Amino acid sequence: MKSLSHTLLFSWLSSGENNRFQYQSQTLAKHTETHAPLCEMRIRCVFDNKSDEAALVAAIGQLQQDLSLAIIERKTGLNCIEICAAEPLNQAQMQLISSIQGVETFPISDKQAKLNQPGLLVMDMDSTAIEIECIDELAVMAGVGAAVAEVTERAMQGELDFEESLRARVAQLEGADEKIIQDLCDRLPLMPGLVESVEELQSYGWKLVVASGGFTPFVGHLKQLLGLDAAYANELVIKQGKLAGTVTGQVVDAQFKADTVLSCAERWQIPVGQRLAIGDGANDIPMIETADYGIAYHGKPKLEQAADVAISKLNLKALPYLLLLS
Repeated sequence: MKSLSHTLLFSWLSSGENNRFQYQSQTLAKHTETHAPLCEMRIRCVFDNKSDEAALVAAIGQLQQDLSLAIIERKTGLNCIEICAAEPLNQAQMQLISSIQGVETFPISDKQAKLNQPGLLVMDMDSTAIEIECIDELAVMAGVGAAVAEVTERAMQGELDFEESLRARVAQLEGADEKIIQDLCDRLPLMPGLVESVEELQSYGWKLVVASGGFTPFVGHLKQLLGLDAAYANELVIKQGKLAGTVTGQVVDAQFKADTVLSCAERWQIPVGQRLAIGDGANDIPMIETADYGIAYHGKPKLEQAADVAISKLNLKALPYLLLLS
C-alpha cells in the first residue's frame, strides 16, 4: 500500500493510530477485514498504481455519510479499499466511484466465498486464462484465419450453437500440419495476473480447474505449467501428422462446463458457497450460473448480465480481492 501514503486519508488508513478520522463533513472509522462492522452496503474498490487515487479520495468525501474503511491486502499486489456504509449508496454515488480511471468496484456480502477455506475455481481458458482464442490462432497458422475468427466471435456472443460452431471451425483446419499445435503451445500468452492469482489460491489449498471449449494440448500445457488439479477440453483428430478437421469424444460445451463445477465439487468435497467459476463468453453462462459465485472477466454482454460480478478494467490480479478472509 505504499502508493497510498501520499494522501492524508490513506496515510491515516495505513497507520496504526486513531480509529476515527474527521474527513470534511464525515466521520470515518477503520476496521480490519475479519472484523467488518454490520452495514447496509459493503464494497471493495480495487485499483493499480496507475489509477487516479486523488479522484477516489474525492469520491469518498462525496458519499455524504459516515463510513468505515479498511485496507484489504492480497499477494497479487493491487490496492484495495473496503467501504462499509450504514446506508446503501445510490446509483449516482456508485457511478461516481466506478467511473474513476483504473478503479473497479465490487459488492461484497458476508456469504461471499472465503479465501482461506477449501474452495474450487473452474476457469475458461481462451480469453480468460490466456489472452487468445486458440482456434483463431491455429486458423491463422493454417491460412484460414478470417473465416474462423468471424465464427468464433459470433459463438462467443451467443449467436450460434457452440458445438455446431466448433465443428464448423475445426473443419477449416483440415490438412494443417500438426506442428502448429506445438508452435502455439510454445508461445501461449497467459492472461496478466493469472500466475499471481493461481499461486495465491493454491497457497490456501484451493482446487483449480480449466474447462475449455478449446483443445487438449493447450489445457494440458496450462495444467502442467501452473500445477492445476484438472483440465478438460476437446480432442483434435490427427492423422499422419495432419489435422483431420474433426474432434473426437465428448464435446466440452456449455453444459459440460457447468457439469464440471458440480462433479469437481463432489470429487473434492467442496462445500456450497465455495464453488467459483470465471469466463468471458456466452458459452460460459451455464457454468457461471451453476457456480455459487460467477465471475465475468472482460466478458461479453450476455455473460456479464448472468454473472454475480464482472472484472472489466483490471486483470486477473483482482480475483483474490473478491474473496473474504475469515
